[in-house]
Amino acid sequence: MRILGIPLGWILHFCYSLVQNYGLALVMFTVLARLILLPLSIKQQKGMVKMAMFRPKMEEIQKKYAKNPQKMNEELTNLYAREGYNPMSGCLPTLIQFPILFGLIDVIYNPLTHLLRMDAATISNAVSIAQSVLGEGGMSRYSKEMSVISAVAQNPAAFSSIGGDFVSQIQNFDFTFFGLDLGTTPTFALNLFLLIPILSGLSSFVMSWLSMKNNAMPNEGSTAAMNRSMMIMMPLMSVWISFQVPAGVGIYWVLSNALALIQMYVLGKLYNPREMAAKAKAELEAQREAERQEKIEARKAAKEKQAEKNRKAAEAAKAGKKRNAPVEVEEETLIDLVENDEVDEKALSQKEINRMKLAAARRRDAERYGEEYVEVSDEDLE
Repeated sequence: MRILGIPLGWILHFCYSLVQNYGLALVMFTVLARLILLPLSIKQQKGMVKMAMFRPKMEEIQKKYAKNPQKMNEELTNLYAREGYNPMSGCLPTLIQFPILFGLIDVIYNPLTHLLRMDAATISNAVSIAQSVLGEGGMSRYSKEMSVISAVAQNPAAFSSIGGDFVSQIQNFDFTFFGLDLGTTPTFALNLFLLIPILSGLSSFVMSWLSMKNNAMPNEGSTAAMNRSMMIMMPLMSVWISFQVPAGVGIYWVLSNALALIQMYVLGKLYNPREMAAKAKAELEAQREAERQEKIEARKAAKEKQAEKNRKAAEAAKAGKKRNAPVEVEEETLIDLVENDEVDEKALSQKEINRMKLAAARRRDAERYGEEYVEVSDEDLE
């Protein structure tokens, strides 16, 4: 955690140098962290909108290849590539929070190192004196530097050998927030510290609930069950963590969640996945309807064309010409005609009839089992 704490320590030291209060510095640090993560959050929200917009296409693929999972995954991967969407990109803002959390624990446990910027030799000397003042049982098992602050409060004269302004630095160091010592770990005792885990869990629950509400993706089956479990587990985990770490970390978590809720609300107004999903679905339905009407018109034209050829074939037969001369029609048109019983088989050769029946069967199988449609070749008819 020390590696993570070094850069965060410099940032928090800068904030503390401006306000000279650890609690206010923590508020500034939280706001700054949220501003740094804002571009990622915007990207995440835009990703949700993009996912919502091509969700209808995903549903079509899932329906079409329901019996062929491998093909379904291939088509979904291709869809993601075409749309420029990365399903894992939405996890980045959440994952970054954990290094910040662990780094902040190190910063709070070691205020002499990170905020007062004391050198290692001075701190080591102060820890030795603190052990003699507090005794081994009085030293904190988590933070020796916090024990130094307690020892200076009890017996400042014992640290006179360190020299300089060491004692005055410790005495002037304000490690509180609204009267709460941020180095204290909350317990189940009925005091203000108990509010920190409660607010941590409550803010985490509201965040999970709002995130599910704004999610344009339908939650069904196992996905819905998992989301409900996460909505319960995350707040409980937040409460448990807040009882294990200093109050400063819990306050950071509460403040961060509060800012995230505000951010989520604003971004939800600017980039609303549900509205974009409804718009995309309406556009897709309009496109499908236009394609359906176009197909109907094409079938109507093909039927009229076929009727005209049938008429000419009948006239040719009356004139004593070869009645069953093959009539060339495009394969796609033949398939549509035979599936809708709109073709006069007397005007076609037996080979043409076999071709279009085999093609129609292949197309039905392709749509039913999610397979590729393969055109009928002359070899297939031999």
